[in-house]
Amino acid sequence: MIIIGNYQRLTCITRKLNPFNYNLKFYCKDDIYIYKKIHASITNTLNNVQDKNEYNKSEEVCKDIPLSKSTGKNNILEKLNFFNTNSNIASILVSKAPLKIQPYMKLMRIDKPIGTWLLFWPCGWSIAMAGPVGAFPDHRMLSLFGLGAFIMRGAGCTINDMWDKDIDEKVFRTKNRPLVTGEISQMQSLVFLGGQLSLGLLILLQLNWYSIFLGASSLGLVIIYPFMKRITYWPQLILGMTFNWGALLGWSAINGSCNWSVCLPLYAAGVCWTILYDTIYAHQDKADDLLLGIKSTALKFGDKTKFYLSCFGSAMVFNLIISGFYAHQTFPYYTAVGLTALFSGYL
Repeated sequence: MIIIGNYQRLTCITRKLNPFNYNLKFYCKDDIYIYKKIHASITNTLNNVQDKNEYNKSEEVCKDIPLSKSTGKNNILEKLNFFNTNSNIASILVSKAPLKIQPYMKLMRIDKPIGTWLLFWPCGWSIAMAGPVGAFPDHRMLSLFGLGAFIMRGAGCTINDMWDKDIDEKVFRTKNRPLVTGEISQMQSLVFLGGQLSLGLLILLQLNWYSIFLGASSLGLVIIYPFMKRITYWPQLILGMTFNWGALLGWSAINGSCNWSVCLPLYAAGVCWTILYDTIYAHQDKADDLLLGIKSTALKFGDKTKFYLSCFGSAMVFNLIISGFYAHQTFPYYTAVGLTALFSGYL
């Protein structure tokens, strides 16, 4: 078994094993987590391991390797704490649930609630901007959209896992998902998905007809997103279009239709925001993606990632300003946008 101790050598070997000629650069070249992400695949390929027990030993070695030893100032992943595996309230809730429903809770990513928040925030922005300036947002709509974000994020994860079962079993980060481990079958996940979509429709029917049709029109994006990583280096764009549909829907739910001069810039800002954070997130899977032929903006941007993310961050702030202008927002709104710009610049 070969343990590669040199980053440049590891990069060269990875590129030879894959037809993509991208510069495999990470924000922390000395991070030992790179070895954890790529070691098993590289070792298996170079040594032509036939014995499963020997392959498992290589994984055991990887488990003993710390995720990262870097404290570099430019480590964006470290700043956003994407590798934090400490238990939180949601994961504790899942672990305490009855064993029979735990796989379904994991399929919905209840143990990882950040996705629900990322889906909800554009809805919240739009609902808040659609109301009178200076007034509190409609609490009923916030509640409906919050519940809808929880349900539809879970449905999206179910669709994603059904599409990606063959890929997830080969990726270190996703190899323990319920469909991969066999805790849930494809048929069971399909039935479960039907239940989730039914609940989502029930919530959608609480809105006006304009919003019902607008909300239903986003289902196509939800379905095709998991497939896009196979055909384009811009799956994060499709994710952004999907996750930020609430920027349109929130306004129409309050006012009965969309004010496009407000909603489109707000939607564009959300799309840029999603591309920014999901590109950062995709960097942890670059090694696996290269080996499996999966595409992402993290691979597309390569060593120019920081430049492109700065551009998307600037575009996000610009569109927020435009949207606020047409919505007749006041000082508190622009203060919040300014703080957002400062935080993006810090990253």
